[in-house]
Amino acid sequence: MLVQYLPRLLNKKIVLASASPRRQELLRNIGLKFEVEVSSFDEKLPHDQFKSGAEYAMETARHKALEVSEKVPYADLVIGADTVVEHAGRILEKPSDASEAEEVLKSLSGAMHQVHTGVVLVLQRQLTSVNSSGLSAGEGSRVSSTSVQLQEPLVISFVTTTSVTFDDLDEATVAAYVASGEPFGKAGSYGIQGAAGSFVKGISGCYFNVMGFPLHDFSVELVKLIRSGILTIQ
Repeated sequence: MLVQYLPRLLNKKIVLASASPRRQELLRNIGLKFEVEVSSFDEKLPHDQFKSGAEYAMETARHKALEVSEKVPYADLVIGADTVVEHAGRILEKPSDASEAEEVLKSLSGAMHQVHTGVVLVLQRQLTSVNSSGLSAGEGSRVSSTSVQLQEPLVISFVTTTSVTFDDLDEATVAAYVASGEPFGKAGSYGIQGAAGSFVKGISGCYFNVMGFPLHDFSVELVKLIRSGILTIQ
């Protein structure tokens, strides 16, 4: 697993393209050292252009990661992620106001929904030195120069889905939860790590994925890159 490689990743410039405090907390909890560079990508891709919430989350994550990789061209690894909730074919993102949060929570009451997190890993452009030579003007002497070419980055994408079932929520419960302010800034208008954890009747899949980042699947993908030699460590 990833834990044995963490000390050897300390000299790598790893950048998380996310302002989410939950993702930052989860990654720090496993011992990963990284910097944060928030993406300015406007997360408003048209929902009707995607067959599923999983595809939507992965494409949004891809935009975030690639946009940040342009800002930080010498990072060894850029991590982008996006989490959405999907219920009855509807993609649910962060609520814009209390009314929307209430409507979303009522729709999730007593039902199963899916939480999708798209994750995109961008292994930054590798620097390649290219030697060239030629005659200097007027002297006839040969001169050499070294230029640096940038290769295209390697982009690894995956999506993790967790199914969550809520118990029945009465109007008083929904109103109190919305009044607490907790639904705001969270896909699906709830945070499983907070008071809404008491709404959850059952879960199938990765708990941390519902929080916003699938730690196990991420670790598996990162280990693959290390063991294959694509991400070199000392």
